[in-house]
Parts: sequence; structure tokens; C-alpha cells
Amino acid sequence: IAASLAQCGARVGLLDGDIYGPTTPIMLGLDLPPKSVGNRMIPQEAAGLKFISMGLLVKSDQPLIWRGPMAHKALQQCLFDVEWGELDYLIVDLPPGTGDVHLTLAQAVPLTGAVIVSTPQDVGLRISMKTLRMFQQTRVPILGIVENMSYYICPHCNSQDYIFGQGGGRRAAEQLSIPFLGEISANPSLSRNRMRRARARCARSRSALRLR
Repeated sequence: IAASLAQCGARVGLLDGDIYGPTTPIMLGLDLPPKSVGNRMIPQEAAGLKFISMGLLVKSDQPLIWRGPMAHKALQQCLFDVEWGELDYLIVDLPPGTGDVHLTLAQAVPLTGAVIVSTPQDVGLRISMKTLRMFQQTRVPILGIVENMSYYICPHCNSQDYIFGQGGGRRAAEQLSIPFLGEISANPSLSRNRMRRARARCARSRSALRLR
């Protein structure tokens, strides 16, 4: 979502809200620690995005053995102690479920809305629906549901195989009278290509900085 908005010309920030298992630096191919000016961090930039993540602040193999208040403080610092500049959108990528980070976010800033991402099988939907209801109870508008890994595309014949069941996200959206925003396939080559393109853009950005 963040990358698509950036490709449309919007000024986009991406906050990796998965404090315990950050993956944004891996996906964007950039894990350099952010610089600081005074008491404020400068977000890293890749693929047209400004982003911040705990994955930039700790080693990739270092576990964060924190209780809830520490995660609460870390998210607040990423929100308020980062020099985001002028943005059209700040996208916060949250882990599944309903935890301290979700509640902190809902209470700390006025959110425009939440997009619920779920896989189509019952187990994934049950967890996603808990997240959805938590946001409803905290009066955060639900913008819609996206179904991830909806089907597998065979690399040899391009046939679609619904390995996790079919239509779970759409049915949930219809039952709750919430917009169904679309399906994303489980396509390994698509994921690899996206990561390669993001890393290539990041490498070009670093080269441009060196030339300056």
C-alpha cells in the first residue's frame, strides 16, 4: 500500500509497528541505523518511502525481550521523535492480533482508518477479525479488508490454486458490510521481484548520495 501510494506521487512515511519482529528493513533492503539531529531521528529512505523500524535500531538477530510498557514507549518514539517532514500519508504496518502496540496507536494519534489484511483460511480470519473489532471499539474507521495469499500461481502453467481456501476475506467483508479491497496472490516470484526492485532503487539512491 505504501509503495503504491509513493508511486502515485504521494509523500509517504512507513512506520514498522511490529516492534518484536520488524521486517521492513529486510523487504526494502536497507538496514543502516538512522541518523539523529538533536533528539530526533531522521528516517531512512528507500523505494520512494521514508521509513523507520526497530530493525534499524537493533541487530537483526537480537531479540527484544520487552514488556508492554517498553513496546508502548518505542512506538511513541517512532511516532513523535522522528523527523517525518511533510507527509501525505503515514502508513503503520502492525503485526497480527490485538496487543499493546495496537492500543497505543489507536489512543495516541487520530487515525484516518485501518485496512485489515488477512489470509483466507479460518485461522487467519479469526485473528484478523479480533483486530478489526478492537479498532471498531476504539472508534477507528475500517477502510476495508484485503485478502493476502488468496491463491498460488503455478510458475509453469499460470493456473490458480486456492491452497488456503477461497473467498474467506470477501465473505467476511460482506458479513460485516465492509468494503472488500482485493486479493493478493501467493506468488514467490512476485515477492522476489518486488524486493529486487526495491533494493535496486535503494542502491541507486545511495549511489546518487555518494555522487553528491
